[in-house]
Order: sequence, then structure tokens, then C-alpha cells
Amino acid sequence: MILIKKPSLAVDLNRVEENIKHIVEKVTSTGLIFRPHFKTHQSHFIANIYRKYGVNKCTVSSVGMANYFAEDGWNDITIAFPTNILETDEINTLANRIQLQVLVDSVNKVKLLDDKISANISIFIEIDTGYFRSGVFFDKITEIEEIILAIEDVPQFSFAGFLSHTGNTYSQSSISEIIKLFDDSRKKIISLKNHFKTNYQNMIISMGDTPAASLASNFEGIDELRPGNFVFYDLTQYLLGSCKLNNIAVAVYCPIVAIYPDRNQIVIYGGGVHLSKEKTRWQNKDIYGFVSIPNQQGFGRFLNGAFVESLSQEHGIIRMTSHEINRLQLGDLLAILPVHSCITVDLNNEMLSLSGEKISKYRTY
Repeated sequence: MILIKKPSLAVDLNRVEENIKHIVEKVTSTGLIFRPHFKTHQSHFIANIYRKYGVNKCTVSSVGMANYFAEDGWNDITIAFPTNILETDEINTLANRIQLQVLVDSVNKVKLLDDKISANISIFIEIDTGYFRSGVFFDKITEIEEIILAIEDVPQFSFAGFLSHTGNTYSQSSISEIIKLFDDSRKKIISLKNHFKTNYQNMIISMGDTPAASLASNFEGIDELRPGNFVFYDLTQYLLGSCKLNNIAVAVYCPIVAIYPDRNQIVIYGGGVHLSKEKTRWQNKDIYGFVSIPNQQGFGRFLNGAFVESLSQEHGIIRMTSHEINRLQLGDLLAILPVHSCITVDLNNEMLSLSGEKISKYRTY
């Protein structure tokens, strides 16, 4: 087992490659463009695994992250986040180097970008199909048409199409509900495509989220998928039914620092700054992670009934049966399967392969 003395983010590269291979084959078999979101792994090393399977486009969540991947030769990037007009100088520089797509949701934003950006750039209109986070609501036809015309009026801008994120799949309680919600969203954005396709035949309809990419089968009418979390999956995806436990490819290895058999608890060195304070519901409880005992081959044996029940900054409190507690000692390592791998990865400086190789990554702060 790799030598670890403090909380460390471990990645099972075999599972990563299996997850990538499965989704790439699923998406490309439908004829869709595959533009995976790289905010989950934030790593040149992991990105190169995608290249093995023919992927040459990616999605990111910030200008800084776009620059990070552009430095490694990714030259077709979509920043799937509302464009920050305070970063237009950086966007302009980046767009002079690569094919860049950005998002707008108003005529005003198009005009502000026109004042600052001289490079050729493709622009998606972000569409809200019911997530209520950002974007123009799908039935605002007149407003959407005005935004398209504003884009087309700028010589260096081109209208790329409509982009939507069905993030509300994460709040559904069954696989059938996830598939239905995605299908409803798909139909809403296709209605826009049908309305505008006569004048804009080359526009792209871009959707994407891991639950839908993993579980849905009907992608008719859309052109591009942008899931990201599937590269690692996590406890949320497992409980949604998007993956199996053995698809989860990251865990935070944490040392045991205190044992309390009388209250069925142990304390790990590993808190909110390592795992995040994202929680999920399991067996009518709020939990912050599942627990396993790592071994030479990987994350090891999953402890039935064991879970992280609370987190402070550096402490993690794990509840488990007395039978399991009696098999553990101070200094033993536990592998914590995170609730949300995207945030957990972002919190850690680097990743470790199961053989102990350090894998560098982008830091968002």
C-alpha cells in the first residue's frame, strides 16, 4: 500500500479508464459529439486518458481552467459557465490561441463582449429548461431571437447554438425520474432547435450531466453531450443509480486518530477541508461519505453500515459497528468515498495513484 501519513486523495486509474471507455463508447455510438467536462478531474494526466479514446474537445468551468488545458494542447474548449465580463482580456487572449466557445444569456452581455473581444469566438446561448440556475428560460422565444441577432451582428462572433445543463437530475429519487426529467428537458430545447433551424442549420444543441449520460438512452435531436462526473463517480451517483460502488474511482485516505468503542465512533484526520461538507441522504440520515479499508489492490473492503456522520474542519466522525471498530487500530488508514467527487478533488492539491505516483492538477484558488 502507498505510504500515507495525512489525508490524501487516491485515484484508481483502472476504474477511471473503464469509466471513460464506457461513456465514450456509449456517446459516440449514437453519433453525438462528446465534449466531456474536465472540472471533475482538473488534470492533464487524466485528460490524456481521454485522448486514448479519440476525445479532442472538452468543457471547463472557468477561464483559468481553459488556459490550463490549452497549455496541454486542448484547442477546442467550451467554458460552460456564465461569461464573466471582468475576464474579457483573458478570454480575448485565449480565443486568439484556440477555438473557444462561451455562454451568454442576454443582449446586454453580447454588447459588453463586443466592446472587449476582438478575436473570433463562438457563442452559445445558455438555456434554462427548469433547473433555475442560469440561462434564458426555454420559452422566451422573442428574447432568444434578439440575442441571436445581436451575436450575428458582430463580425468576430458566431452563433454556436443552445447549451443547457440538466443539473436537477441530481435531485431526483429514482432512475425513471432522472430519465423522464432529462427527456422533458431534451424536448424543450429541441423545440427551440425546430423554431430556429431554418435560419441556423449549423447550430449545436449541447446538453450534459452524468446521471442522464449514464442512464438515458434517447438522445434524439441533440448534437453534443458534456458529462463530467462519470470519470470518478461518487456516492451521490451511486445512490442515484448512475453507477455501482466499484465504479467510484476516488477516495480520500484518512488516518484513524481516535477510537471510541463505547459510542461506536472513530475519529479520522480528514474533515471538511479534505472531503467538503457536501452531504447526502442514506437510510434516513445525512451522511458525508462511505467507508472502506484500503488494501494493496485498491480501496478494499466496503464496511457495511459504516458512514461519516459529521465533519468539522479537520475532524471526521465515523459511525460503525463495534465488530468493525474492534478490528481497527490507531494509525490505520480508512478510504472515504466522497459524496461529491468534483468538490473533493478541487479541495486537494494533488492526487495519488494506487502505486503512489503523484498526479498534479489545476487549482481553482
